[in-house]
Amino acid sequence: MEERCRPNSLSRRRFLSASLAGAALLLAGCGTTFAAPAPTGPPRRGGTLRVGVTGGGAADTLDPHSPATNPDIARVINLYEPLLIRDHDYRLQPVIAQSLTASADGRTWTAVLRDGVRFHDGRPVTPADVVATFKRITDPKAPKSGATSLSMLAEVVPAGDRAVEFRLSAPNAGFDDLLGQYSLGIVPADFDPKKPIGTGPFKLSQFTPGLQSTFTRNEHYWRPGEPYVDELVLINFTEDDARINALLSSQVDAIDQVPVALVDVLRSDPRVRVLTAETGSWLPFTMRVDRPPFDDVRVRQALRLVVDREQLINQVLSGQGKLGNDLYAPFDPAYASELPQRKQDLDAARKLLAEAGHPNLDIELVTAPIQAGAVEAAQVFQQQAKQAGVTVRIRKLDTTTFYGDNYLSWDFAQDFWYTRNYLPQVANGALPKSPYNETHWHDPEFAALIDRASRTMDTAERTSLLKQAQKIEYERGGLIVWAFENRVDAHQFYVAGIVPDRTGISLGGYQFRQAWIGKEAA
Repeated sequence: MEERCRPNSLSRRRFLSASLAGAALLLAGCGTTFAAPAPTGPPRRGGTLRVGVTGGGAADTLDPHSPATNPDIARVINLYEPLLIRDHDYRLQPVIAQSLTASADGRTWTAVLRDGVRFHDGRPVTPADVVATFKRITDPKAPKSGATSLSMLAEVVPAGDRAVEFRLSAPNAGFDDLLGQYSLGIVPADFDPKKPIGTGPFKLSQFTPGLQSTFTRNEHYWRPGEPYVDELVLINFTEDDARINALLSSQVDAIDQVPVALVDVLRSDPRVRVLTAETGSWLPFTMRVDRPPFDDVRVRQALRLVVDREQLINQVLSGQGKLGNDLYAPFDPAYASELPQRKQDLDAARKLLAEAGHPNLDIELVTAPIQAGAVEAAQVFQQQAKQAGVTVRIRKLDTTTFYGDNYLSWDFAQDFWYTRNYLPQVANGALPKSPYNETHWHDPEFAALIDRASRTMDTAERTSLLKQAQKIEYERGGLIVWAFENRVDAHQFYVAGIVPDRTGISLGGYQFRQAWIGKEAA
């Protein structure tokens, strides 16, 4: 087989500034014009999977209950497992739990643990471990990122050799959805984050924050035959061009978050496969509703009317996305699709700004390469706002600084979220005590509706309450949700088992237990 072309011999600036057509010609000229065959037959055991993951930095963590960046999430998903999780089709599935059932009044939920699940050190998972896990997550002295969504959890108690009861202070109809989060991985009662032990398909070998993580297969893993690869290596990349070049030069086997402008470049290499998934993930602009000028609802409404959503989708996502309407959770059955689609209206935006006393609004937008397209979206928004007489000054930071001490303090910034249903997303980002309330949203009427909806077991009544809550966010919230972006990733032709995932988490939800290396890679 011919030696692979090495586009990374080009400088990064030349590579990114080349036109798509020119880049494609560069690749085509390397002599790899045949279409490399994909692996066939049953999954093959063995080998090392090297994955380039976007972001991360010195604050990288192995804590199962406090992931923040993409590398954190990838590590958590492969080291630990929760009781339940959303599958590739966004259906809630049991994992460590064999089943989860609710009492008639929704105040007690009973999880029966799957038989035969063991931690990396061979010890079986017990009800005591589950109790200790949730005690750690909800510890009032050091609450983890999922603690707020579990505020109704009064106690967790063993209920037999393989069962655990979650006793709630109030009924909660969607408690199963709240448990189905990757950041709620079950750990042993004596868990030490410096020596992380979980039930995931891989166990830790080496960890260098900001650079690289290495894992080996868990010989005690409960899913028959999985994982298929012997070793998993996660490599941090803070720059798009470095990540792309690493794939094209075979330094890695897969990468997440392909910049959509370079999709055609990758497709021109016959040894690369582009993976596209429709998701409910979103990349919002965030306005702090408690800080001027965004504490005036007219300013927030004006900036929402400044946005040309179609242009953002076409220019930033190259058409790889669906229109957003300043609401999230599009896969939720209660999603308020009946609300009018918000469109650009520059005249209305100018009028609102004048009424608010800001006819020549000048604002700073804090951005960082937190997700593919983030910085580009900020730049397009800057030009759109200019048409309404709004001056947007862009302040670009690195990802580590953006998610550092000042995260959640920016007056006007961006963020990204993976797919969630409405109530779990509200718990994470739309209540006063939510861990990631970027907009500092505190609306008593909204909070009361959410509280009622959470307690309501009747589906039709709960849906009505959730639609009322969404209408409030639509009218006076602090988010600009302009699109739900497709997830675009890529891998070498010899990598199999990575499939599209609607959760919005890259590379098949980072579920590398399913990935395998074809013999063609040998």
